[in-house]
This record gives sequence, C-alpha cells and structure tokens, in this order.
Amino acid sequence: MRRTSKLTRVAVGVASIALAATACGGTSSDNGGGSDGGKDDKGVAIAYDIGGKGDQSFNDAAFAGLEKAKKEFGYDTADVEPTEGETDADKEQRLASLARQGYNPVIGVGYAYAPAMGAVAKKYPDTTFGIVDSTVEGDNVASLVFAEEQASYLAGVAAAKTTKTNTVGFVGGVDIPLIHKFEAGYKQGVLDTNPKAKVLSQYLTQTAEEGGFASPDKGKAAAEGQIEKKADVVYQAAGLSGQGVIEAAAKAKVWAIGVDSDQYKQAALAPYKNYILTSALKDVGGAVYALSKSVQDDKPLNGTQTFDLKVNGVGLSEANPEYAKVPGLKAAVDKAKEGINDGSIKVKTE
Repeated sequence: MRRTSKLTRVAVGVASIALAATACGGTSSDNGGGSDGGKDDKGVAIAYDIGGKGDQSFNDAAFAGLEKAKKEFGYDTADVEPTEGETDADKEQRLASLARQGYNPVIGVGYAYAPAMGAVAKKYPDTTFGIVDSTVEGDNVASLVFAEEQASYLAGVAAAKTTKTNTVGFVGGVDIPLIHKFEAGYKQGVLDTNPKAKVLSQYLTQTAEEGGFASPDKGKAAAEGQIEKKADVVYQAAGLSGQGVIEAAAKAKVWAIGVDSDQYKQAALAPYKNYILTSALKDVGGAVYALSKSVQDDKPLNGTQTFDLKVNGVGLSEANPEYAKVPGLKAAVDKAKEGINDGSIKVKTE
C-alpha cells in the first residue's frame, strides 16, 4: 500500500484549468498510452454527479481536471455517467468496478457518493478515493471541499454594485446544506455592499431525485418569477438547471451570474454570454488534478483538503468585458477579497 500524506490545503489556481465545452455522453474510457499512472495503476476515473457531462458547470469542471491529468501523465482515464433514480448500491457498484479495473484515483463527483465511498474505500485499501463536496473518513480517502460561501460573497458584491432596481435573485438547485452555503455568502455580500437591496431566493426542489440539479425548465421558470418581481441580477447554484436561469436572464436582458465554471466562456451558453456578468468559480478541476498528481507522485493525498480563496480554490471571473465597466465593481470585489483573506470579513455558511 502506498504511503499517504495529509495536507491541509493544496494550492491550485482557478485559472489553471481551461474549461472546454463538452457534449453529453455515456460512459467513456480513454487509453492514452505512455505512463501507467504510477505502479500498476491506470489513471484517474471520475463518476459524475446528477446532470452528468455537459452541464457546463460542476461536472464539466471535474472532466477538465481529468483531461489535464490525462494530457500531462499520458495514462488511461475513465468517466462514468449517473443513471436516473439510482441507489447508493448502484453508486457503490460503480466505484468498486472502477477500482477493480485498476483506476487510481477513483473520484466521486458530488456529495451523493459519500455513503457508497465509505463502504467501497474499505474494500480497496490500495486505491486512493476522492469525493467532491463531502467528507468521508478513511486512510485512503481525500475529501475535496470548497469555500463556496466565499466565492458567493464576491458574487453578492458584484450583484449589489450592478443592480439598478435594488432587487436581486438567487436560485438554488436543491434545498440542502451545500447550496445553503452559496445562498448565505451571496446574501451577505449583497447586503454588506448595499443594505437597501432585497434578495429573492428560491430552491427548485427539496431532493436531488426531483431534478433540482438537472432541470433547465425549472431553473428558467424560477428565474422568470424573480425577474417579474424586478430582480435584475440573478445568481444560480443549480447545476444543469442553471442553464435555464441564464436563458431566462438573457431573454429578459438582465444579468445572470454563473457558478462553478466560468460560464461566460462555455460554448453551449454562447447565445447568452453577453448577459453573464461573472461566475462564482469553484476549481473542481484543479482538485481532481491535484489528487491525480499526488497519486502519480506516489504521495496520495488523504483527509480533508480545503480549497478556499487564499489558495485560489474559489474566486470570481472577470472574463466578460462588461464586468470592468460597472462603476466601482472591481474595486469593491478586490476589497472584499482582501477582507476575506485577512479575516476581517467572516463569511456565513448558513
């Protein structure tokens, strides 16, 4: 069994992963030849969360990290889609199958993999496992978690500096603690910047099984409702459903704020890009790559790895030229970054 090293934080830059547009698809395996991924292992394998590849957000960010690792290390990779209505047993079987095939590390993209990973990691102690957005105990498990509330705070500052109606919106995919972090940081950023502003919030579903992260039509309807109530900036943390939010904002000619990936740069969202003010970035791709590199270097990470603003694990994009044209926006965001990093701004998670 390989030795493990536990790090508190891993410095990876949000800008280090150039996200390319990806098409929806099923299970894929790619033989890159070259390196064997360290010892007798194949390379990294990822099992997608709800929405799968092509969400232009969370899952696609993970795929970008896999592609970066494959290109650099020249080894086999695999990425596996979820199935509708699947159980923890289905997820457990998927992770176990990847481990049996020799992939290392094996990464579950999303909190829903936590129960399955806890069981599978014990059965395959020589494989390094990673889970995004949850913590799982185990000597061979790296829990890849993010300070989403910090990026969301910056998004809130941007919204507050941009709104002309003093009304902004938030659309969350599923009413769960993870997405509460996005909402809490966003609201705090808005109100710290403009106490007169009003934040309209809506969650699409109570559970992921109801489609909160995978239903653009639900996202579109929620955003339309907020826009009717005078919201002129709408921030979404809703996975694939967020595409509907962005579409609704563009149709109404108001601002959308993207999430996880720099959605201004996503080819599938190009028809709406002029209305994507910015995106709250979450470097899932960087985390996937960092874990892959640690295994390749024979020093696999384990324990909780926190990706926050200080290590560029989260941030705010500036790709849209209109971002720089909003009076006082960049200066306010930069000041907020300093406050978060020096501890003078404590960002809420609830």
